[in-house]
Amino acid sequence: MKDLKQFNIPFVGLKEGSHEFQYQIDKKFFEAFQFDEFEDAAINVTVTLVKKSTLLELQFDATGTVTVPCDITSELYDQPVKGSFPLIVKFGPEFDDENEEILVLPYEHYQVNVAQYIYELIVLSVPSKRIHPKVQDGTMESETLKKLKQLEVKKESTVDKSATDPRWDKLKDLLTGKNT
Repeated sequence: MKDLKQFNIPFVGLKEGSHEFQYQIDKKFFEAFQFDEFEDAAINVTVTLVKKSTLLELQFDATGTVTVPCDITSELYDQPVKGSFPLIVKFGPEFDDENEEILVLPYEHYQVNVAQYIYELIVLSVPSKRIHPKVQDGTMESETLKKLKQLEVKKESTVDKSATDPRWDKLKDLLTGKNT
């Protein structure tokens, strides 16, 4: 986590009001968290800090792309990422991050590290099911899709609905008491 010092926001020297911080997130950021699901990342994160006399309001906004493998074809593609997250920072006798929208920092703290919140915002903004856009519109050509087409179960439309299985007919006879 030593690589994440640039995500420290020293709020003690800031005047009351709004302050904006920009971050460029790439693959190295996720390596610091030992997260390897993204092949690459290019995300712009804006953190807007509103300093008030007794608390801080933080608004995180992320836009960009992450390169991930498709769940169907394993082909890499750029997944768009867009998300936002509000956070209130209050001050108290001890650190408390139990509530996901409110962070309590000890009175003696002079800065807040926003790396964990940026990480969670981006990871949670990526859909859990990742499907390549060309798979969705049907233009993807890959060996995996060809193999899936070959193995696809064919539906038979010539099934006679009036035909019944003779084994079931014998059981029906037992219910009605008829013997043929």
